[in-house]
Amino acid sequence: MTGRYDAVIIGAGHNGLVCAFYLARAGLKVRILERREIVGGAAVTEEFHPGFRNSVASYTVSLLQPKVIADMKLADHGYRVIERPISNFLPQEDGGYLKLGGGLERTQAEFRKFSGHDAAVLPAYYEALETAAEVLRSLALKTPPNLGDGLRTLIDGASQGLGLARLSLAQKRDVLDLLTKSARSFLDSWFESAAVKAAFGFDAVVGNYASPDTPGSAYVLLHHVFGEVNGKKGAWGHSVGGMGAITQIMAKVCREAGVEISLESPVERVLVDGGKVAGVRLESGEEIAASRVVANVGPRLLYERMFDASDLPEEFRRRVRGFKVGSGTFRMNVALSELPRFACLPEPGEHHRSGIIIAPTLDYMDRAFLDAKCHGWSREPIVEMLIPSTVDDSLAPPGCHVASLFCQQFDPAIDWDAHEDAAADTIIATVERHAPGFAASILGRQVLSPLGLERKFGLVGGDIMHGNMSLDQLWSARPILGQAAYRGPLKGLYMCGAGTHPGGGVTGAPGHNCASEVLADRSLIGRLFG
Repeated sequence: MTGRYDAVIIGAGHNGLVCAFYLARAGLKVRILERREIVGGAAVTEEFHPGFRNSVASYTVSLLQPKVIADMKLADHGYRVIERPISNFLPQEDGGYLKLGGGLERTQAEFRKFSGHDAAVLPAYYEALETAAEVLRSLALKTPPNLGDGLRTLIDGASQGLGLARLSLAQKRDVLDLLTKSARSFLDSWFESAAVKAAFGFDAVVGNYASPDTPGSAYVLLHHVFGEVNGKKGAWGHSVGGMGAITQIMAKVCREAGVEISLESPVERVLVDGGKVAGVRLESGEEIAASRVVANVGPRLLYERMFDASDLPEEFRRRVRGFKVGSGTFRMNVALSELPRFACLPEPGEHHRSGIIIAPTLDYMDRAFLDAKCHGWSREPIVEMLIPSTVDDSLAPPGCHVASLFCQQFDPAIDWDAHEDAAADTIIATVERHAPGFAASILGRQVLSPLGLERKFGLVGGDIMHGNMSLDQLWSARPILGQAAYRGPLKGLYMCGAGTHPGGGVTGAPGHNCASEVLADRSLIGRLFG
């Protein structure tokens, strides 16, 4: 074996970089092994057409933890996020549109076009959502209570339950609704307008291969609103330079802290000796010794493809096989000769700097899911378009633009080699119906089906969350009950990716929390409790 490290980290995605930073800062000798030629995982900026660059997969900022931003001093190294002037813009089937965001009064004025009632209840809705989101924020940087850890389980459970215990009965009911109900059921209890429900319900199907009628889908809605941008809770924004600018800065900070980063170094196998990890073997055959192996890949990829079956307990392997993956996501980047001209609002404006949502009703979203179940993808897919070149002219030549098309409800299980281009054409045609001339303005496109996302980024089933964000795969059950404290079933094995609490999105929380547990295991308290 070559070298000897306190920790090797599999994968240079943002969580791997965050974890490496905290470990190196504490004095550990750390090496990151990345199979691609670039750091960042799914948070990368690449040229996809001559002269056109974009965030290839992850494409917008909100959930990155303020503590991580501050600890890594990202702003000192050029981290900059431009907030959206409004959150979302939704063209409607009748030729109208709805704008969401830009402040409470502006949103209420928009809602009055559809329902006076919905405008009136909006403040109370925001308050209910914010209460629940605050619970999530309070838990994001804490290790979930891990069943089987004895006294520590009881202490962690009691401590983390205090936030819920302090809520009023009405607030507890709201939290319960968000954790268990379908998005439609939850939104029906608040609003009457189909357009208003769609404006909020879209978040419930992002990275969630399910209908808005599916029980538990309300939680996914909540997961997407617990972030903040530049101190503004619930806001979203564009990273200047694309998402890859964030991970490039993180890599620079890591290297300054002493982290070694090896690119084009795919890990083939985690090595085990006597029931504990001993290091890793690369596809090249090189073996690297390490006291700890930290995996920044999904549970299915780690345990099904990077271990000899005999090294893991059969019961554990069965549970891993049952871990649900497949977010139903299809990702495109397009180079444009001009801005899209939407039939309902054709001239350039703030809507071009927002999230442009083609999913005018919850019924539309439900049909998209049912279509995908029957035919592989919807004939009228759910599309979110962002045009980051409207605020960052470094991404495209003068007068031109780049757009991200983030599309939901595409069956991960079909033969995408045979159907990828046809599905992409369907997406373009869907946008064309709302923005005539869009198809003709496309100079080039990059297409990533669920299979393409798996091949390029190692996302099994194309799952951008590393695993479904359903109630049975959250908090103390993510990824598996009894393995929720960022530790694997073998001594020295840890996980720091989105397959652990609090889940998907560019948060940095799993990387931060995993590093805390690695360091705790070196301390007296860690030895006493684990």
